Formats: sequence, C-alpha cells, structure tokens
Amino acid sequence: MATTKRSTLNTPLIPEDITKDEKSLVRSYLLLTFIHKVFERDCRVIGKSGLFKTPQLYMELVSGATKKTSLMLQEVTRELTAHNLKITTVRQDQRGVEASYSCRGYAGEMNIPWPGFRNEMMLRMRAYLGLNPELNVLPREEAVEQMALSI
Repeated sequence: MATTKRSTLNTPLIPEDITKDEKSLVRSYLLLTFIHKVFERDCRVIGKSGLFKTPQLYMELVSGATKKTSLMLQEVTRELTAHNLKITTVRQDQRGVEASYSCRGYAGEMNIPWPGFRNEMMLRMRAYLGLNPELNVLPREEAVEQMALSI
C-alpha cells in the first residue's frame, strides 16, 4: 500500500510515484478496453457477413469472450477507483497506445508500442476465447498485420 510523505514543516503533502501494481492496472485497463472493442466488432461482422454457415456458433464463442472482458474491465475499473487512479486520456497513433493518468496527485503517462501491445492482446484474446496460447494458425507477422487492421 502506498503512503504519502509529510514534511515536518508546514508544507503540502508530496504524493508518492505510482507503484508497479498501479501501472499494471493502467496497462490492463488499456488492453481490456481494446480487446473488448475488437471482440464486439468481430461479433457484429460475423453476424452481418453472411459468409458463415453457422454464424451463431462463432458469435456465441466471441460473445462469451466479450462478456469475460467486460467483467474483467469492471473489476480493473473498481481497482483503479480503489487506488484513486484516474485515466484521463487514451490516444493511439502509428507508434502505439498512450494513456495519461493521475494517481494521488501524481500525473503520468504510459506509452506502449504497437508490436508489444498487439502481441499481448493476441495472447489475452486467445485465453479469453479458451484457445491454447501455444498454437497459432497464422504466422507471426501475418497475425500482427491482421491485428493492425482490426484495432
């Protein structure tokens, strides 16, 4: 648990830097937010495409993963609140994802380059879909390229 330092003089409180666990919460929030959006989009596309013989099966699979990410996102949001941590902005550009946050008066930024962000998204998405993280149908670079199109 983080504490605040107090000077013996009559000066304002000096907040401590954000902890490793709190940074992990920010990272999880970003990943879950993006994953949730991708799953929602994929579910809509599967339903509307007309390309599947049994779209309801695939929609059920993706919808289940969407529900898991939603529940996890709610839990991470509760943890952010418990830590008095607020994510103020989220931006994405060609370099990656960037978030600004404040925590106990401390302002910070997190920058995650796309290659690492996409790879972590893929690993988590496979887990939420109940797939083996070891197996991957697409070659590495092709999987990353397809992920870039879906975000």
